[in-house]
Amino acid sequence: MTENFCYAGERFADIQMLRYRLNGFSQLTLKQKLYVYYLSEATLWGRDITFDQMGADNLQIRKLMEVVCLFARQQGLDQDPDYQEMMVYLKRLWFSNGIHHHYGGEKFIPGFSETYWEKMVRMISPESLPLQEGQTVDEMIGHLKTVIFNPDVLPKRVNKTDGEDLVLTSACNFYQNVTQNEVEAFYAQMKADGNPQPPSWGLNSRLVKVDGELRELVWKEKGLYGEAISNIIYWLQKAAEVAENEKQREVIEILVDYYKTGDLHTFDQYSIKWVECHEGDVDFINGFIEVYDDPLGIKATWEGLVEYKDRVASRRTRTISDHAQWFEDHSPVDERFRKKVVKGVTANAICAAMLGGGEYPSTAIGINLPNADWIRAAHGSKSITISNITDAYNKAAHGNGFKEEFVVDEETLALIAKYGDACDDLHTDLHECLGHGSGQLLPGTDPDALKAYGSTIEEARADLFGLYYMADAKLIELGLLPDEQAYKAQYYSYLMNGMMTQLTRIQPGHQIEEAHMRNRALIARWTFDHSDGAMQMVRKEGKTYLQITDYPKLRQAFAELLAEIQRIKSEGDFEAAKLLVETYAVKVDPVMHREILERYKTLDLAPYKGFLNPRLMLVHADDGSVVDVEADYTETYEEQMMRYSHDYAAL
Repeated sequence: MTENFCYAGERFADIQMLRYRLNGFSQLTLKQKLYVYYLSEATLWGRDITFDQMGADNLQIRKLMEVVCLFARQQGLDQDPDYQEMMVYLKRLWFSNGIHHHYGGEKFIPGFSETYWEKMVRMISPESLPLQEGQTVDEMIGHLKTVIFNPDVLPKRVNKTDGEDLVLTSACNFYQNVTQNEVEAFYAQMKADGNPQPPSWGLNSRLVKVDGELRELVWKEKGLYGEAISNIIYWLQKAAEVAENEKQREVIEILVDYYKTGDLHTFDQYSIKWVECHEGDVDFINGFIEVYDDPLGIKATWEGLVEYKDRVASRRTRTISDHAQWFEDHSPVDERFRKKVVKGVTANAICAAMLGGGEYPSTAIGINLPNADWIRAAHGSKSITISNITDAYNKAAHGNGFKEEFVVDEETLALIAKYGDACDDLHTDLHECLGHGSGQLLPGTDPDALKAYGSTIEEARADLFGLYYMADAKLIELGLLPDEQAYKAQYYSYLMNGMMTQLTRIQPGHQIEEAHMRNRALIARWTFDHSDGAMQMVRKEGKTYLQITDYPKLRQAFAELLAEIQRIKSEGDFEAAKLLVETYAVKVDPVMHREILERYKTLDLAPYKGFLNPRLMLVHADDGSVVDVEADYTETYEEQMMRYSHDYAAL
């Protein structure tokens, strides 16, 4: 394993690349390492799917920009300022799996000129250009010039602006020639049978209108994205041969069957088998899972993650999951909305071994699956906290001056320095392990009733669950927090982020679009209005700060909001969800925003972080047999992306 290691790496635009280390990987058995290796190959083969899902032109633009940049370098033109801007654009495109910002969703505009771009494209032999079937060079240039350079064309990947047709105004590639009303009516008809255990209708397909009729193009081996899915299947089957146990093999076999057929009932069977498989150290996520990138929350982005247990850190998550029923019983929500019996809640801290699709290069720090409410209720859920990712974040942030700039006083700074990292990890655990798995829908409630507001409400529900219990004496009793002061570090950091510092991720003049950011704004702003002055915005030496004067009152406010959010979720109260989100979670105060951006700029920090994957390589003996799998960390961002584009080009 390569010993030279640095967490922080290259910076470009508003992004800094980090590395994560495979702690403990060398202690795995050879069979386990091979299992990780084959699952990792299956993870990397989904990359092109995600690019295409994020926008219909993304793959062609990526391939074209790669060809142009490589050509310019070969011709010795790489000192031209326009070339440098092209490389920044390409790096952003790689990072976002397309031409829209990975988090804000707005289209990023090139820093190079149309004239330069077109001149470079025309210098390249047509045989080397990624022309579509029957397309001429002039047609490609004419179309892509508009898509790339016109800010009014496809301006948002996911539009959630109330009152607009969210399907027609979103650039994501989940729908074609259909309106929002048509989509909602199409899937409402599928749910009309009242099945209490419905499949996640529409999860794995593109909905299109052909000759006036709506139909689904299913993502499966012999359907849409079939070339990529065939390669995923191949490596999953290789992984099954070296799985740690029979249950893991069964999980893979059902997943392969699902990829072959596209049958969502089979996906439910896979989800149940997966959530009930606890044996072994290695696990994975591979498929069409999360629906954040669909404005209606129906279609799922492809994602992949390969993981192995961090046994030391898992003691914390195991303690939480072992007491899941206690937390559910003592939740401040109405008793009607609590689960009488919490089933199958398992939680582990894990080390990521490979990230792919929607989890790469920007990844979550915690995950709770499956998403189907009825499967959670009947079979439980799996939660993970990704310890080597949070470790990389923490090490990269050490001493960067951010907290010193925005925290109100030295006393609060000391509190955060003492408890902050531990509280962040614990809140993530509570959010993923218990928050998402808590509560229940009332009989007959449509899981998709909240429509475009569903993701924000769900994330708020999980965050509030964690915030409420951070201040509970039970956590001290369980040894999860050291004393009754610790929770204050999380309360302050969370509310400061929701009220102020997450605005560093928003462009001037823009509103909040992303579901997690909306969730944090909703909680912070609602609490500000409903905590009887316990939190205030104060001015010191010309700067704005959050000041908290009564932490117990904040907990009471969190309890009240959690009770209402759970009611909205359980009853499917769309109008109440809309009112909460539109009132508290969307709008940005331009004066505050300007101040935050100016202060942040002086720190010279990148507001977004992403991760390079290690390169896993088979080590062979003289006779050709595999004797080890090594992780190499020396690959640069550009080298990794160009290698992936070459080696995993399926679409």
